[in-house]
Amino acid sequence: MAKIHLTPLSEVVDEVWGEVGTPERDAMEARLKEELQAYHIGEAIKAERLKQNLTQEELGAKVGVKKSQISKLESGKCVITLPTMSKVFKALGFGSAFLDFGTAGKVALW
Repeated sequence: MAKIHLTPLSEVVDEVWGEVGTPERDAMEARLKEELQAYHIGEAIKAERLKQNLTQEELGAKVGVKKSQISKLESGKCVITLPTMSKVFKALGFGSAFLDFGTAGKVALW
């Protein structure tokens, strides 16, 4: 019977992305974190749009962008800027938003 050699996932990750603490690994982890945040924001936009029974085209018209841009935002395929986020959430009826710095206080985003 043939023996199977299994490589732990952590070794594969280290080989592909570099070891923990290296510039390559830090850059990859930062990129993944950014993409995950874009995905979560996109999911929030999509959920609220659907809750309000709006199409991507209708939301795009309210924001002043094309349907394709709303699609990219909702799928997390682009990183959303604060000005764009402000326009989208205002179009969805969120009049204000705050960034919470904990003990340092809150900052109004729009």
